[in-house]
Amino acid sequence: MGTATATLTLCQWPSSSSLGLRARVSCSASQPQPQLSASSVDKTLCQIKNSGIIACLRANSAEVALEAANAAIAGGISVLEIVMSTPGVFEVIQQLVKEHPTMALGVGTVLRIEDAKTAINAGAKFLMSPAIVKDIMDYMQSGEILYIPGAMTPTEILSAWDAGAKIVKVYPVSALGGSQYISALKRPFPHVSMVASQGITIDSIGEYISRGASSVVLSDAIFDREAIAQCNFNKIYELANSATLLGNQALNR
Repeated sequence: MGTATATLTLCQWPSSSSLGLRARVSCSASQPQPQLSASSVDKTLCQIKNSGIIACLRANSAEVALEAANAAIAGGISVLEIVMSTPGVFEVIQQLVKEHPTMALGVGTVLRIEDAKTAINAGAKFLMSPAIVKDIMDYMQSGEILYIPGAMTPTEILSAWDAGAKIVKVYPVSALGGSQYISALKRPFPHVSMVASQGITIDSIGEYISRGASSVVLSDAIFDREAIAQCNFNKIYELANSATLLGNQALNR
């Protein structure tokens, strides 16, 4: 991808403010600086909790990823994760950070410390894994970037929390009982912030939030596979808009 990214012409989408969407993030992130302060972790965590949604994007090219990301952002998405399998993922993050410096932009399915370091250098504000990757967890203790490890069982959740995680991704949640599983976990762990991930639909956002999830990961629910394959970015914009509205309603209850 390299320098071609900078010359790529993207569609112009209406801003979220033009849609009448009220601001969901009460603690806005500052402009990027050479050295991120420790408070950047808390700012990112605040953005995730105030959004209620982490949009998770995977695409078969960097160009499609950029178009899809901008369509979702125009629809109101303020927290966006690009999955490692996306070609040119680090270049995509780098360009999105340049275009949307106050957003919480991150990289997902990070399994190697080398990839974690590259993502951070590209400007990612958070990293997410499907499991607890000890090397990444240890490296992130510096407190500059938010790390969200994945966990499935109560033991894994507690281990992640004890190791310093500020928020844990419960994965694969739909295979474990969905929102009822989140509710069951919050009883012994009311102090642990949880992101519900895998198989979540837009219609179920409210149920997950009401049962204790701080946020939900929406992948195919926003970045519909058929829409991605057909480059139907209008549909992605509409799905992102619907998800944002329902996320706001869920947080206001």
